Amino acid sequence: MSDSGGFSWTVVVLTCQHKDTVYCFQRELELRQQRGSLSQGTLVLTVQDRQEPVGSGGATLNALLVAAEHLSSKASHTVVTADVLDDAHILILHTGRDFPWSSCSRAFCWLPQEKHDQRVQAPLCCLDLLLDCLSNQICPGSPPGVWVCSTDMLLTIPPDFALSWEGFSGVRVLALPGEVSYAANHGVYLSDQEGQVRDIIYKGTKEQIQQAVMPDGKVPLVSGPVFFSRSVSEKLLQTHVTPPLDGCTYLGLDSGAPPLKMSLFLDVVKCLCSDLSQDQFVSEERDGCSSVSGPQGAAVRSGRTELWRILRGTPLRLVYVPGGRYDYLTLSGKQHVDRLTCDWTDGNTLSHIQIKSGVSEGGQVINSVLEGDVAVSTGAVVQHCHLQGPLEVHSGCLLSGLELPTSACIRQLALVNDIIIQGHRIELGELKLNVYTVMGAHDHLEVSSDDGSASFLNQRWSHFYSRTGIQPDELWVSGEQRSLLEARLFPVLHPRGGAIGLEGGVGWLLGGVGSLQRWREAWRLSLKEVLSLTQQEAELHWREELLFLAGRRRVTDALTSRTDVCLLPCFRAAVLGGQQGALLETLDSIAAGSRAGPKCETGPGAELGVAARCLSCIADVLVCMAGGRGGLRSGPAANEAWRSAYVLLEEGDLRGGVRALAMQRGHWLSRPDLLVRAARHYEGAGQVLLRQAVMSSQRFIFIGRGEVPPLEEWQEVECPARLDLAGGWSDTPPIAFEHGGSVTNLAVKVDGKRPIGAMARRIREPRLLLVSHTGGRDSGVSTETVCESLDDLKDYCQPHAPGALLKAVCVCSGLVSLSSQHSLGEQLMQQWGGGLELHSWSVLPTGSGLGTSSILAGALLAAVYRCTGRTYNTDSLIHAVLYLEQILTTGGGWQDQVGGLVGGVKVGRSKASLPLRVKVECLSPPEDFLLSLEQHLLLVYTGKTRLARNLLQDVVRSWYSRLPSMVQNAQQLVANSEDCAAACSDGSLSGLGLCLDRSWQQKKLMAPGCEPASVRAMMEALRPLVLGQSLAGAGGGGFLYLLTREPRQQQAVLQVLNNTPGLGDFSVHSVELDIDGITVLPQS
Repeated sequence: MSDSGGFSWTVVVLTCQHKDTVYCFQRELELRQQRGSLSQGTLVLTVQDRQEPVGSGGATLNALLVAAEHLSSKASHTVVTADVLDDAHILILHTGRDFPWSSCSRAFCWLPQEKHDQRVQAPLCCLDLLLDCLSNQICPGSPPGVWVCSTDMLLTIPPDFALSWEGFSGVRVLALPGEVSYAANHGVYLSDQEGQVRDIIYKGTKEQIQQAVMPDGKVPLVSGPVFFSRSVSEKLLQTHVTPPLDGCTYLGLDSGAPPLKMSLFLDVVKCLCSDLSQDQFVSEERDGCSSVSGPQGAAVRSGRTELWRILRGTPLRLVYVPGGRYDYLTLSGKQHVDRLTCDWTDGNTLSHIQIKSGVSEGGQVINSVLEGDVAVSTGAVVQHCHLQGPLEVHSGCLLSGLELPTSACIRQLALVNDIIIQGHRIELGELKLNVYTVMGAHDHLEVSSDDGSASFLNQRWSHFYSRTGIQPDELWVSGEQRSLLEARLFPVLHPRGGAIGLEGGVGWLLGGVGSLQRWREAWRLSLKEVLSLTQQEAELHWREELLFLAGRRRVTDALTSRTDVCLLPCFRAAVLGGQQGALLETLDSIAAGSRAGPKCETGPGAELGVAARCLSCIADVLVCMAGGRGGLRSGPAANEAWRSAYVLLEEGDLRGGVRALAMQRGHWLSRPDLLVRAARHYEGAGQVLLRQAVMSSQRFIFIGRGEVPPLEEWQEVECPARLDLAGGWSDTPPIAFEHGGSVTNLAVKVDGKRPIGAMARRIREPRLLLVSHTGGRDSGVSTETVCESLDDLKDYCQPHAPGALLKAVCVCSGLVSLSSQHSLGEQLMQQWGGGLELHSWSVLPTGSGLGTSSILAGALLAAVYRCTGRTYNTDSLIHAVLYLEQILTTGGGWQDQVGGLVGGVKVGRSKASLPLRVKVECLSPPEDFLLSLEQHLLLVYTGKTRLARNLLQDVVRSWYSRLPSMVQNAQQLVANSEDCAAACSDGSLSGLGLCLDRSWQQKKLMAPGCEPASVRAMMEALRPLVLGQSLAGAGGGGFLYLLTREPRQQQAVLQVLNNTPGLGDFSVHSVELDIDGITVLPQS
């Protein structure tokens, strides 16, 4: 199924039987338009049939008139004109009669199916499947005209089906195959070899039906869809001014014309059948049609005569669909239960089931909330119910429309198989009541009680009379058809006790508590009366209420158990249904009181991880509420009004912080721009919690005490850059600890040098002298920052402040404490006997993609630790950098420091748990592979720079939303990293090349827009020379690394690039594998 991607309708009209359904069914159509299953430009209308039955033909004529009237008004005409049909594609859908197993007609009968790629979470009803089938399979390509179809069946069309419209004119009917035995109670088309329809046989004899058999041994059923061309549609429109056919329309009603019942197939379409004479068509009695000899006989004959005059001579062609399937929703309870339990893949449709194991395979729960131990047996259905266990729903049973209080009664009943219990919301004048009915699945609703096959509760009527003492005359008034459908079995009101619940009515009929006397005293209704009194709006409201309640509980489950379920469709549905308030309260509650779920290893910080995702979800809901207006999702999040909430979160008061956020949110809901700005601040709050969660990695930093070097003695370290071969982005929090990460990378020298370094020494002056060199240690460009007080360090967490990284190193390394009562000078003298001079450098350009900033942070920490006499290992440095980058608020993952601090080829991994711990496995590829790798690797500087931070926010947001493409890509990133590690261990250059190419495709999926046009041109030009290639890091610019097919290809690469126009300032660099990683240089 596709969202509004199929046929574009000008008008969709839904006809309905009851007055109160017009408004609520109109809302249902508009909801489908808002969800995208009907295009925004389509005019959607619901039209009530005349109060007196006018049949499917009459309803069609009335609906066409209303559609033409609306189009005429839209085109500024003052009268109805057929000109509006010239370019119009009109769809008329008939809801038909009441359906005993769904209170909102067959059209809105829910089916046990979910559309998993839908943008807005919504039920799939018969109407939805039919709309999809018509819009995407049957109708595309058809010329302007009118399609007419009933909604009382399910159609299945083969995927390769296509209609040809070349040279078409007239009327077309679609027929699906059926068995001869089935057709005995149905209609079939009789056609000639050219497809011209000769006759329609309705409930014919076996011999008559046999004439219609097609080459596949099946017969063409009268299956629903009919198409009237533009010219025929104009003729049909004429009927609203043609007596007595005007009696089918609302204009006829308003003009005093008597009603006239006409059948779509047996009157309107049948008059085009070639085998019929005018006399046959006008005068013959037909099953299912108005009598030509009854009180209205003259009007019927006159109406048929006018149809013959207007339509006769129009070609009527049959389109037979071999392999298609037609499933009419009959009155059989057994067939309906079977329909809901067969051929569907999932037993849970838009429901919340507390104990999922209680639903057996082949059982179905549709739009329900089941609390506690509710067992649903194979072949049983629970729909639109809120039930509390312990309960058992036996095989073949259907429970529908039952509220939570009915659970106690059902628990007491000795239910058996194949029982149908339903709750109905009816309206009697000003009185609104819940009424309950019970049937046996095998009961025949329309069979006379005297018939041998008649039953109630799957047992003969005589047994029921004997067991209860009820007499037949108490169920039916003299002269009525004595069918189960019309039996007044169900108590509604008692003169002394008021409304009767499930226990006092259905419960007693099933053998529970109660008495015959009390049953006799009550005012009772038949199922037919209950259906006619049903308040459709209340039924739809109850279904919606359950849908959103179940949705909120599924949201709670998904977040607390940390499942990779995309919740955006659920959020959009809640906002569309006006349920955003309750949803936001639910998310607030989860964020403030999250508990670790059973599926994930947990530890310190796990609660923060769940809460951070919740705050991102709240941001999603706010953006949904803005409705595509209000500005860009990304933006600043430091408005003073939100500061107090942020402070509470920073201080660790999660509950208080979430409450403060919610209070502030209340002031930002009035306009789309405010909603979007509030969403930004919720994302900012989520980042606070995310940082705190990642900072749980601090427990893996182990710093020891050693000998303090003399004053003025430099401690110098240098580091290689890193090349991320595969898995990049899987190391990024929260992906790294919610999904788990794996990255395979290399430590490399660029042009024969380690490009990153730092040095530190203690100095006599009690101050911090921080020097950052641009372009290398010995370059003349440097930025010097002097800190002589603690205030000079306070901007350490602002990434763009002068010397921010070096200041953050001083704070995170424990060199000084900002919360101390002592001044900076006092701390430095007391702890270290003097101040500190700290230098950093990198020869790599900003945004190189080679992990510079994280590796530089590791080098700086190592230099500070060494000059202050502290010991460390590389594992501690890796986690210290992770911690530092949270303090610095730049975020980011762990792979950069793993790549530059640990030498050689290695794979870093983190589990799906908090605290976040990184483990590094150093690989041992064959020696000749390492030598060959150096000869085949090249770096190309693209001349483009882009900071990963520009991409990071979008990636984190998409992950928190659990977009299916994002979840799948995260899985593939990890798998590709492990494949890459295996290729390196096996010494396979070709295998490594495949992983590089795959890695680049995955990066582009992770962060769309990370491939500038010039880089794309560069990669295309180089493709013949390489086994694989990728931009380093997050992409967007920086360095491109190549694994060439042949060794030592620097000149060949230069030649190709020089001959490629529009590339800008590029340069080619050699790569050398660095086995040592971070290296302490000896004293010079």
